[in-house]
Amino acid sequence: MATTNDLKNGMVLDLEGQLWAVVEFQHVKPGKGPAFVRTKLKHVIIGKVVEKTFNAGIKVEVANVDKRDMQFLYRDGDDYVFMDLQTYEQLNVSESVVGGAGDYMLENQNAMVATHDGVPIIVELPAGVELTITYTEPGLQGDRSNAGTKAATLETGVQVQVPLFVNQGEKVRIDTRDGSYLGRASS
Repeated sequence: MATTNDLKNGMVLDLEGQLWAVVEFQHVKPGKGPAFVRTKLKHVIIGKVVEKTFNAGIKVEVANVDKRDMQFLYRDGDDYVFMDLQTYEQLNVSESVVGGAGDYMLENQNAMVATHDGVPIIVELPAGVELTITYTEPGLQGDRSNAGTKAATLETGVQVQVPLFVNQGEKVRIDTRDGSYLGRASS
């Protein structure tokens, strides 16, 4: 149990039997009336985001979430197989839990896997990953019809937009949150 004054981003709450992650929160002390906490919560399984207001100081149930660094080993059908880096135990995580993170994962890459009562609920990658471009059209210097970007296919199979000067075979840094180009990878 914790109070609404203890809320932090990333904390997972158990509200009415459902798991909600705190995306953002704000303590508000109006000039008149009691203080309250305005939050934005994301349903851990469905991904739905809602805004909820709590009175300041009330007790909320904090879910017991175990976050561990794991290594992605391989795909097994619709599951992703991860290995705990401390115990070397393997864990199968369904494609629905991995979600968009699967577009940027390579074998032997590390990720943070959160479990609740032994069931995987969240897979988080680092904010930026380095991937090799397997295919892209050559960029023409005079072509500015698409704001100086072109489509490129990464080694994971996902397509992203990169600047015209980036060529096939180069390593680039990609933001895993929105798939945007961050720059060339330093070799």
